[in-house]
Amino acid sequence: MVILEVHNDSAGWLVLWLEPLGEDRWLKPDETFHVRSDYDGDDAPFTVDRSEDDDRAAGIVNIAVWVNGGDAQITDSTGTRLDCGHQRPEEVTRKWNALLQQMRSGTASNPIPEGGPRRSFYVDRGHSATGRSPN
Repeated sequence: MVILEVHNDSAGWLVLWLEPLGEDRWLKPDETFHVRSDYDGDDAPFTVDRSEDDDRAAGIVNIAVWVNGGDAQITDSTGTRLDCGHQRPEEVTRKWNALLQQMRSGTASNPIPEGGPRRSFYVDRGHSATGRSPN
């Protein structure tokens, strides 16, 4: 088993995207998660991409951990398995659900960008996921 430790050293949220599944887990400041894989190939088990985008102004950092083979799971520092959406702010869930309803009804004016929801649509510019202004 291979374990990748992901630590949030920022002052805001760190969104850990497990790819290619597109699953999200949200880390609070100074929190650590572990990505575990049963991969035993010759190549690196993970590839990590840190995203520098508009979410940073809202106090959110995004990283994608690409699982290069085998099954993977994410746990907290006690070993508890964390499901997709772990600690996702309720405001983000409401916005995603509203957009999904619009897409299903054909009334969406701002569809999900290519690459999924991590591309800054879940936070209005200038506001954090908790609704506070970053200033």
